[in-house]
Amino acid sequence: MSRTLITALGIGVSVIACTKYNQTVNTSVTPNVLSSREEGQGWRLLFDGKTTAGWRNFREPTISNGWKVIDGSLVRADSGAGDIITVGKFRNFDLTLDWKVAPKGNSGIFYRATEEADTIWKAAPEMQVLDDAGHENGKLQTTSAGANYDLYEAPRGVVHPAGEWNHARILVNGNHVEHWLNGVKLFEYELGSADWKARVAKAKFHEYPIFGTAPEGHIGLQDHGDHVEYRNIKIRALP
Repeated sequence: MSRTLITALGIGVSVIACTKYNQTVNTSVTPNVLSSREEGQGWRLLFDGKTTAGWRNFREPTISNGWKVIDGSLVRADSGAGDIITVGKFRNFDLTLDWKVAPKGNSGIFYRATEEADTIWKAAPEMQVLDDAGHENGKLQTTSAGANYDLYEAPRGVVHPAGEWNHARILVNGNHVEHWLNGVKLFEYELGSADWKARVAKAKFHEYPIFGTAPEGHIGLQDHGDHVEYRNIKIRALP
């Protein structure tokens, strides 16, 4: 398969906007259920579609009432919901999920999150969840849907409009990270590389030495004050 690579010399980042895989939103499949093939490949559900089991608020023992299960989706529904994380921690993994955001909505998916900082974004990298057309952050590719927030740009024309489902994939293996959206590989990067350090140094994250350094951590979902829904949250541990 042909693909376009834009590799910055010596910094180890590739933007691959035309690489695709065959996992997109499939409305014919029952949400929050593993197929026999997925079970055989080692996938597990992080959300059962019925309860909030397996999730809790960041730095809290339980999950708030602001997150609700509605029609098979995990929904940031009310004010004061707060950021939530998985009970379990993950080191190397393939994570997939579907998300849908309200008009002008903003949220995010954190990975390898730790609770050493007082706020999740001070410790963990984030895949941006956004209504690009309606939200101010959509004007910049570094803060648009699919971006590694404020660090790595997402290409245009991949995200679906507000109110429609998007399928996200985050692959983390050692220091190697890939962001995918709706079957398109947006970019890849190496945690701790010279390029990563240079980008962090120019962003607000430079104030937090632990940012992006944890070898394992929780998966997190952000409460940014807007209505957002998640479903089909699946993860497969990698060696």
